[in-house]
Amino acid sequence: MSGGLPAPVDVLGVHVHPVDLRGLLATVADFAEQSQRRTIAYVNVHVMNLASSDPELRAFLNGVDLCYCDGEGVRMGARLLQKELPTRITGADWIWELAALAQEKSWRIFWVGGEPGVTAEAAARLRQVFARLQIACDHGFYPPEAQGDLRARIHQFAPQILLVGMGSPTQERWVATWRDHLDVPVVWVLGATADFLSGRVDRGPAWLHQRQEWLARLITEPRRLWRRYLIGNSRFFLHILAERLRSEPEG
Repeated sequence: MSGGLPAPVDVLGVHVHPVDLRGLLATVADFAEQSQRRTIAYVNVHVMNLASSDPELRAFLNGVDLCYCDGEGVRMGARLLQKELPTRITGADWIWELAALAQEKSWRIFWVGGEPGVTAEAAARLRQVFARLQIACDHGFYPPEAQGDLRARIHQFAPQILLVGMGSPTQERWVATWRDHLDVPVVWVLGATADFLSGRVDRGPAWLHQRQEWLARLITEPRRLWRRYLIGNSRFFLHILAERLRSEPEG
């Protein structure tokens, strides 16, 4: 664990580091320039709900080098438990900051995940702004027998950072399975960032997704996401309430 990281706070059994965007990128820069293998993950309400009933996912999140808050709901839940997470940090926002830093530092980024062509479209958008960015891409739908070829392509590119966006819990399970076989300084799961950046998925109005992204996404994809957000958010906050009641002193 990097000595510059603040101690994580416990939110329903998941250890979340209270970092802001500046702290996140500073830690990534530290990790990318070390010889040790580091792993980065995030939590939002959906991931927290999955982890509550998936011990392997919870163990993965608690075993990474940095786990940050990517959801206003998690931040609100922590506050109800009298714990502080400074801000939510979402991939569709920090990806531009990371690309700028990677171009400045001459880092190579390999981005794997999404349907065929999605990460390539996302990378093309980044290159429109950062012409010297070194980035390679692949999709996340390879069968088990082709995973060796994918890892070979990653190693041939020799990235400092590997971004993995396959959706939870698939992306976390993929990293848990292959991390020891990936000679990459930083492996970072980032969810559906490529879908947003490529334009395949609409984030909704900026004024709304900057405050309550779950609501913006629900408005844009109600049939697919209503269960995740309407039922999932309620479930999460019931768990938060139960945890708060357990932690309050009697009398």
